[in-house]
Amino acid sequence: MISRHVFGQPIETGAVIMTIPESTQAIAVMNTALGEDGITLSCQMADTDVVYGLGEQVRGMNKRGFSYISYATDDPIHTENKHSLYAGHNFLILSRTNEPSFGIFVDDPGRVVFDVGETKLDQLCITAGSDCTIYIIKGSSLKDIARQFRELIGQSYIAPKWAFGYQQSRWGYSCEADIRKVVDEYHTRGIPLDAVYLDIDYMKDFKDFTVDEEKFPDFSGLVSDMKEKGVHLVPIIDAGVKIEKGYPVYEEGVQNGYFCKDEDGQDFVGAVWPGKSHFPDFLNSRAGEWFGNKYQWLMDQGIDGFWNDMNEPALFYSEKRLKSVMDEILSMKDENLGLHSFYHMKGRIDSLSGNPEDYESFCHNIDGVKVRHDKVHNLYGFYMTKAAADAFERIAPDQRTLMFSRSSYIGMHRYGGIWTGDNASWWSHLLLSIQQMPSLNLCGILYTGSDIGGFGSNATQDLLMRWLEFGIFTPLMRNHAAAGTREQEVYQFDNIEDFRNIIRIRYGLLPYIYSEYMKAVFNNDMYFRPLSFDFPDDAHAASVEDQLMVGESIMIAPVYTQNATGRYVYLPQDMLMVRMKSMENKSCQIMSKGHHYIDIALNELVFFVKKNHMLPLAAIDDSVRSTTDCHFHRPDSDYEWIGFADESAEYMLYDDDGSTKSYTPKDQWIKIVRSAKELSL
Repeated sequence: MISRHVFGQPIETGAVIMTIPESTQAIAVMNTALGEDGITLSCQMADTDVVYGLGEQVRGMNKRGFSYISYATDDPIHTENKHSLYAGHNFLILSRTNEPSFGIFVDDPGRVVFDVGETKLDQLCITAGSDCTIYIIKGSSLKDIARQFRELIGQSYIAPKWAFGYQQSRWGYSCEADIRKVVDEYHTRGIPLDAVYLDIDYMKDFKDFTVDEEKFPDFSGLVSDMKEKGVHLVPIIDAGVKIEKGYPVYEEGVQNGYFCKDEDGQDFVGAVWPGKSHFPDFLNSRAGEWFGNKYQWLMDQGIDGFWNDMNEPALFYSEKRLKSVMDEILSMKDENLGLHSFYHMKGRIDSLSGNPEDYESFCHNIDGVKVRHDKVHNLYGFYMTKAAADAFERIAPDQRTLMFSRSSYIGMHRYGGIWTGDNASWWSHLLLSIQQMPSLNLCGILYTGSDIGGFGSNATQDLLMRWLEFGIFTPLMRNHAAAGTREQEVYQFDNIEDFRNIIRIRYGLLPYIYSEYMKAVFNNDMYFRPLSFDFPDDAHAASVEDQLMVGESIMIAPVYTQNATGRYVYLPQDMLMVRMKSMENKSCQIMSKGHHYIDIALNELVFFVKKNHMLPLAAIDDSVRSTTDCHFHRPDSDYEWIGFADESAEYMLYDDDGSTKSYTPKDQWIKIVRSAKELSL
C-alpha cells in the first residue's frame, strides 16, 4: 500500500511513473512538523530496528548511527565522515521488530538530510524543503515494500549483454597505441575482455564530442578493429562545455540559449577539465534534446556505450568566486601569515571547488519556469543521462546502448546505471562497495559496480584479486584506475594465471548473472539483497553487514581484509559451499546452518548455494575472448548444474539476443528441473 502526501508546490522530478492519489490523511508512521526551513519528519526507533537504503552513501548496509545528506557532491575522498557522495537517493526502509516496517521516499531534488540516529540514537529525523512529495509504503515484508517502490518508480535499465563481460579502464590511455596494447595484452594471455574505456584523454582539449586526431588518427577504424576482436570502446562524456569560439557545441548552445544562466541572465561560467565552461540546461527539454543528439556523432563512428561524468555538476570554481578569492589572496602576499591568517587563506582556496553558494547563483529554465539550481541540484546528472537515453531511442531505437553515470537521482535507473565514483585502492573501499550494492538495488539501480582495484592510490596484487572475486558478481565489472597510480591491468601483476582463472569464472557464471539480472528487472526485484530480506525470521541475519544474497540461489561472503586467508561466515540455513580456483578446479561441500570459519586462498572464489536451489555453470575454454565467443542458454548447451536439494531443484533460465530490445516473454523462459542426484555436489 502506497500513500502520497504533498507539501507546498513540489517540482515534478520525473522520479515516479505511477499515479497515486494524494492522501487527505496525515502521515501516520512519522511525526510531521512544518517550519520556515522546510518539513521535518521524525519517529522513534527501537534498539533492534534496522534502516536500509539511501542508495549511494558511506558506511554500512544498516544506516543507523550517522547523518546522510542528499546533495550530489564531487568528492573523491570517500571516508566515514563524509555525509554526501555523488547522488540523491532519498528512499529508505525502516525494518521494525515490534511494529510494521515501512518505506519512505522523499521526492525533493534539493538538499535533504537523513539523521538516522546520529543526533539522537533512537530517533530517525528527515529534513526536506517546503515543497516536496512524501510517499509512504507499507507491505507484508521487506521484499514486498521494495517491490512496491520499484513499481512506483519504473522498470530498471537493461544493458547489452556484452556490458556484463569484463571491462578495463584507466585515466591515461592517451592514444590509439595504448588501446591496442591493452587488448593485445589481455588476448595474448587468454584473459577475456569485452570493453576498454576512453577517459578524458581521447578528447581534443577536453571538449565533448571531439576526438584528438593526432592521438587517434582513424578513430572509426580503431572502433571497428576492436569490435572484430569482441571489444567495445566506451568514451566518457562530461557535463561542462568548453568556452571556445569555433567549437560548434559551445556556439550552438550560446546561440540557442541552451546553457544555465546566472542571476544576471548571462550564461553561467564555471570551470572543469577544459577550464572555463558553460553547463547545458538539461532540465530544459529543448536543451536536453540538443545535447542528446550530439551523441550521434560518436555512434556514427561505431560507439555503442558511454559513461557520463562530472554531472553533479562538478565545479572546480566559478568565474566570479575565483576573482574574489584571487583578489583577497593577492592582498595578503606581503603579510606575515600566522595560524589564523594562513588557515583563512587555505580555507578560501578550498572554498573554490563545489561551493554551495555557486549552486545558488545560477538557474534553469524548466520549459518556461525559472528555477534556482540548488532547488533541483540532484536532478542534473539524472537529466543529463535521460537526455542521452532519449537520444538513443531516436538514433538506434531497437538497439541497447550501454549508459551509466556518476551522478543520479531516483528515476534515473530507467535510463542507465551508475558506477560508485572515485573510490580508492583501500580495503575499506572494497567493503564499502559490498555494502553499497543492495542499497543501490533498493533504489532501482541494478546495473552498477565499483572501480575494481580502486580508482585512486596504488592497488596491490592481493587487493585487486579479492576485489575481482567480489566483482565477479556485480553487473558492471570494470577495473578502473587514475592517472599517476600504479598500472592495475591484471597482466601487470605476478601469477597472471590466477587472474585469468578468476575472470573466466565470471564468464562461466554469466548464464546465472544475466538471468538473475533480467529477472530482477522484469519482476521489480533486487539482484543484491541483505540476508534479512531472504531470512526475515532469522534474528541474526539483520546484523550481517558483509554478506549478500545474489539472485535467487547464491549467497556471497567476500574476503575484504588485508592478508586474510579466510573469514567467518554465517549461514542462515544449510547451504552448499562452492570452491573454485578455475573453471576446471572446483569442489562442493554441504555446510550446516550457523557460524563457520572458512579458509579461502587468495586465488580462490568461494560462494554458497541455498538449499533446494541450483545455478547453471557454462563451459569456458581458451577460445572465449569475450561474450561474443560465448554461446549461452542454447537448448543444447551442456551446462553443469550446481546445487543442493532434498529431492529436486528447479531454475528459470532467461536468454535473449543480448543486443536488441526483443526481450523474452516470461512464458518463454526455460524451466529447468534437476533431481538431487543430477546436481553437482
